[in-house]
Amino acid sequence: MADTLALFDLDFTLIPFDSGLRWARFMVGEGALAAGTDEAYLDVCRGYVAGRNSVEELHRFAARHLLAIAGEDLPALQARFEAAISAELPSASRALVADHLQAGHLCCIVTTTNEIVARPFARAFGIPHLLASRPLVEAGRFSGDYRGPLCHGAAKVECVEAWLRERAAGTVGRDGQSPAAAAGFRQRIFYSDACSDLPLLEWADEAVAVRPDPGLRAHAEARGWRIIERLE
Repeated sequence: MADTLALFDLDFTLIPFDSGLRWARFMVGEGALAAGTDEAYLDVCRGYVAGRNSVEELHRFAARHLLAIAGEDLPALQARFEAAISAELPSASRALVADHLQAGHLCCIVTTTNEIVARPFARAFGIPHLLASRPLVEAGRFSGDYRGPLCHGAAKVECVEAWLRERAAGTVGRDGQSPAAAAGFRQRIFYSDACSDLPLLEWADEAVAVRPDPGLRAHAEARGWRIIERLE
């Protein structure tokens, strides 16, 4: 059993760009979404960065507009998207993930990005587990809403702990252990770029700030956390 849990944020951590925008541009190029959908999404992203839009508004836009496709078309589109982005993954990120995998660590991407967009990235990195926001499907199409809360902020901790409880339930039983202890982890590592991930960074035994935003940089420096300036 793995004794180290390695968790990775996706956007601007493992990859130096926004995964939703990359998906939008791919889908427009495929003719699966209307021209201009990618630029409309970019405008909403800019509004979020500027504080005009909430994270819920950003991801609701993504679910409604970037997933305006039939569920039956999804596997082929995801496969082509994975092929398109595989060559774009930074070599340093690939090496970091490979080091954890080769060491036998349990690896998982934990991202606010919806699982439809994030899954091809997880496969391309060879990361076997993914915790992401879950779009709601109704009558074979994405509704524009989500199942449960976004995998964001403090909810990331809840997602990770629920996942660990599920993994541990079959082998440990209800003996009062914490999820990490039940799974046998001696070390929990989380890599992220964003101040919004402070709840999961504080939960981890080792928090690593990757090209951090100003808020996370200040916190990481105050706490003496490791900072990776470039992962490319």
